[in-house]
Amino acid sequence: MAEQAVLNEQEHRFEIPTRGGMAVLAFQRGPTLLNLVHTEVPPADEGAGYGSTLVRTAMEYARSHHLKVVPSCPFVQRWLKRHREFDDLIVR
Repeated sequence: MAEQAVLNEQEHRFEIPTRGGMAVLAFQRGPTLLNLVHTEVPPADEGAGYGSTLVRTAMEYARSHHLKVVPSCPFVQRWLKRHREFDDLIVR
């Protein structure tokens, strides 16, 4: 299981340090929206759950800050199809 992701507000991303580098989920934030634009995991760390941890952290952040989510990233879109508990946050 991947470590917990942290918010790096200055870089506009959630991140997890890994053995292969840094796993990140980049976002754009507006007053009421969180646009999840790109997920990147170092190749050596793919399949270890880092991407899922990043998306779950972003979705929990959105919920706790009363934000709607624009899932622009294809990885995020696929993840959300398997995690319907966040459907109420998604802008369609």
